[in-house]
Amino acid sequence: MKKLIGLWAITCYTVVQLHSQELTQTIRGKIVDSQSESPLIGATVIVVGTDPIQGTVTDLDGEFSIPDVVVGRHDIRATFVGYEEANLPGILVGSGKQPYLNIKLKESFTQMEEVVIVASEQSAGEPLNELATVSALSFSVEQTSRYAATFNDPARAAQAFAGVSTGGDDILNEIVIRGNSPKGLLWRIEGVEIPNPNHFSDVGSSAGGISMLSNSMLANSDFFTGAFPAEYGNASSGVFDLYLRNGNNQKNEYAFQAGFLGLAAAVEGPFKQGGDASYLANYRYSTLALFDDIGVKITEENEDIVFSDLSFKVNLPTRKAGVFSFWGLGGFSTDDIKADPEVGAWLNERSHNKLGILGLNHTIYLNRDTYIESTLTGSTRLTQYDEDSLKVRAEFEEEFTESALRFSTLLNQKFNSRNTLRSGFIISHLDYDLLSRFYVRELGRLVTDVNDSGNTQFLQAYSQWQFRATEKLTMNTGLHYSLLALNNNYSVEPRFGMKYQLRPNEALSLGVGIHSRMETPSIYLGAIDNGSGILAQPNKDLELMKAAHFVVGYERSLANNWRFKAEAYYQHLYDVPILAGVNEGSPAEPFQASFSLLNVSDGIVTGVLSNDGEGRNYGLELTAERNLRNGFYMVVTSSLFESKYTPFDGKERNTRFNANYLFNVISGKEWKVGKGRQNLFSVNWKFILSGNNRYIPVDLTASRQNGENTLDFTRVYDESLNDYWRIDLGVRYVRNKPKATQIIAINIQNLTGRANESARFYDAFQGRIISDTQLALFPNLSYRIEF
Repeated sequence: MKKLIGLWAITCYTVVQLHSQELTQTIRGKIVDSQSESPLIGATVIVVGTDPIQGTVTDLDGEFSIPDVVVGRHDIRATFVGYEEANLPGILVGSGKQPYLNIKLKESFTQMEEVVIVASEQSAGEPLNELATVSALSFSVEQTSRYAATFNDPARAAQAFAGVSTGGDDILNEIVIRGNSPKGLLWRIEGVEIPNPNHFSDVGSSAGGISMLSNSMLANSDFFTGAFPAEYGNASSGVFDLYLRNGNNQKNEYAFQAGFLGLAAAVEGPFKQGGDASYLANYRYSTLALFDDIGVKITEENEDIVFSDLSFKVNLPTRKAGVFSFWGLGGFSTDDIKADPEVGAWLNERSHNKLGILGLNHTIYLNRDTYIESTLTGSTRLTQYDEDSLKVRAEFEEEFTESALRFSTLLNQKFNSRNTLRSGFIISHLDYDLLSRFYVRELGRLVTDVNDSGNTQFLQAYSQWQFRATEKLTMNTGLHYSLLALNNNYSVEPRFGMKYQLRPNEALSLGVGIHSRMETPSIYLGAIDNGSGILAQPNKDLELMKAAHFVVGYERSLANNWRFKAEAYYQHLYDVPILAGVNEGSPAEPFQASFSLLNVSDGIVTGVLSNDGEGRNYGLELTAERNLRNGFYMVVTSSLFESKYTPFDGKERNTRFNANYLFNVISGKEWKVGKGRQNLFSVNWKFILSGNNRYIPVDLTASRQNGENTLDFTRVYDESLNDYWRIDLGVRYVRNKPKATQIIAINIQNLTGRANESARFYDAFQGRIISDTQLALFPNLSYRIEF
């Protein structure tokens, strides 16, 4: 008996010791009504699978805190009487940083009982915006860091989604959605439009080489690929709707990261202990010279690349005046290429970009079911580029400054569990100062094609109504209005979405709508010499380009955490700017006859444009997804599509971005390792196979006669470059220590070094057509510590 008691005592001591060695963290968060955003008081939240069950209830502000949760991955379940249950699978808990969960619950028609939705784990990819029904999904910061070779860039993560591809240059994070030009993408932060938030971007572009957005700053966000709700305007192809998270208002936390793409530091915490206000900031600096040191050449000879960015958010809740937040994003990038005649580089090239955005948000709840959200932002983007021939003569000069002051406000009213109305307006005051000149050898001087400054306004208003007809049928109806004051051109855009729940694990969806987008000011203000030396602006009265979207979808949850989704779509593009005809000094007539802005991804366009062009995109997208479970996840997407346009000559052609098919596999495996199995080791990989961009074929005979690259404009985009494929690999080790988490990762883009084609052109020295290729193997090693 004494031996048994002794053995029991030793066993208890051992268990206590083992338990005391377990690393734990506190999970915090907030639970709100999905339609009114009001806090749910007394909602229950638990960590699934813990014994005894770990959980709590929300306080008067809807906030909750669950202490002493063992590090690792956990499923979180939230319930509230009269609301549908929500499950959040695979939440990663580390020892260095407290995870904060924003959970939205949908009110049930049955008021006095908790309603369990069998397929509730679909919420892992469901859009945060409750008024979205099709072609929309949310993505988390953890996803962008987990997927192979995304380099913590949300745009590169989105390139793995169905219907989304790159723009033909692996250095850029360009997004082509369903065959549309990347220019049709709208970027938003905190509910308001922002300029392109990327380093090394061009005028009119939506992409760049490296994102200014840091994973340390972002919260879960939405991505739309078509038929988006009425609150989204000035977009024709897709929307990135990003949100910044709040800093920890209970304790100070820090993060430091070092890698080939730069050095970064983040800090967050409360302004004072016991208060609700918090701050969050991140700074990064980099020079790509680090790649030269390891023998990886991604820049040209004599090229110097530097970039830096800063972002922050201050959150200031009050008891009676609502919640204020002040945030900002800024950065600069330079790319300097010095001439080197020994390698055939006769030009000095310099590009310089600056971006600054400041925003002030205010949200106030008038009552439990009504809130007003207002945002005021100011932004400035400077783009400079110039070329000179060995500093003897200027060949090209470009300096564009575009500034915007925007005010946005919305009223959200939830009438009951069936009806919610959201209405708002956006006023944008746009300032511009544009200058572009190029050297013409025949004239022996620089010729100005854009030279203007001034301002204009862009006005938007919208209203959208969600009607839940039954527990199975939800309809979203809306109207968006846009007006460009520069030429008083406007667009009235009806929107409609519907989702029908066939079974708890099966649903049909539908989305239709008209969408429009204004061009960059340089398009409207491009100047043309009328032959007498007087510059005219023939494109100032261009109408807004428009796109009618039609989408039908089907989704079903399957066994073993798999989900299947299919969407078929048709898009009719009209009022598309095309070159209108032949003018003195303009390009050759075959080029004009085949030109359309649907094939342009950036830059300025000179020439007389008209809105007589059209286009159409149609296709089928399939997605099979397994949420991360038992350390394994997989996403398989495929797309078959056509993208066509009709220019001045009336002949329907392939667009430049008509790749015809896309196929992606993203997968990974995660293991618990180390003492106490509290660390994580993971291997992630991605396979991309797709058609390539179309190109204008080279006229070999004419090129040999002219001694330079000459294109055949009678066969514009008839042919495509060789098919594109690439394998990416990511290896990640997460080590949890008391009060700190260390993450070591290596991501390799294009593991096999596949030489994917980017262009074909005539080489006069070789007398034949040769190909340019995209970026070869590209590694990035990084180390991050959170504490």
